[in-house]
Amino acid sequence: MTENIQNHPQALLINDLAGYGKVALSAMIPVLSHMGVNVYNLPTALVSNTLDYGKFDILDTTEYMKNTLRVWEELGFSFQAVSTGFIVNQEQAGLVTEYCRKQSEKGVRIFCDPIMGDDGRLYNGMDAETVENMKRLVSCADYIVPNYTEAAFLTGMEYREQASEEEIREMIGRLRELGAKSVVVTSVELDGQHQVCGYDHRTGESFRIPFDYIPVRFPGTGDIFSAVMMGGILGGRSLEQSVKHAMDTVRGMILKNLENQDRYKGILIESCLEVLDEQA
Repeated sequence: MTENIQNHPQALLINDLAGYGKVALSAMIPVLSHMGVNVYNLPTALVSNTLDYGKFDILDTTEYMKNTLRVWEELGFSFQAVSTGFIVNQEQAGLVTEYCRKQSEKGVRIFCDPIMGDDGRLYNGMDAETVENMKRLVSCADYIVPNYTEAAFLTGMEYREQASEEEIREMIGRLRELGAKSVVVTSVELDGQHQVCGYDHRTGESFRIPFDYIPVRFPGTGDIFSAVMMGGILGGRSLEQSVKHAMDTVRGMILKNLENQDRYKGILIESCLEVLDEQA
């Protein structure tokens, strides 16, 4: 019997779209589609290629987004979940935040990856205004997935090479005070281990999951992580189960792509989607 795909979760991804390279929408769409999610997208920007190449062009799509959301409202389109990623400017941040707030009031689950920085620094072009914009956006989110650097900026806490358990507990508490319900902080170095730390508002429980760090960089691995976690939750898994699946999937995909000569492209996702099933 053919499965009715209309019964699959309907999810909207708000993120940038790279023409060359598997990051953001190009990374998340195949992952979530493979996991049985009906995926729709609203690009925040069209990017020529991953930024790792050092030369790129970006087309701001804010006007397109405003027009598209108006058309969708007139047509009555609806989703069960919305995921946000890269936001280009303040106007766009306000637009996305207002949209997510209205969707949340309708019972739509909001997932937010507050993309701002890494390794203790904000990305080029990001500033204090960016941080304030992201604070407003995470305030209406059911699930947020900042890395440790982004969590530090959102909470105003000091970034440390080695965090303590008390600091992470306070950090997650402050993120929840901003309005976020469940929190997952990635790229944490705690007790001499690389860990992902989280709090699940549905169970009221905290968790820590250590992982073996692989000293290689592929752009887009954070997007894969977010997509797998989101797909797991929409499929009925707990947050901790979904995070563990995401961690194992990213690790498996990295190992399958270690021999790639051009790592700036990111993970060649379509060639290793079976890792999702192996790690399930």
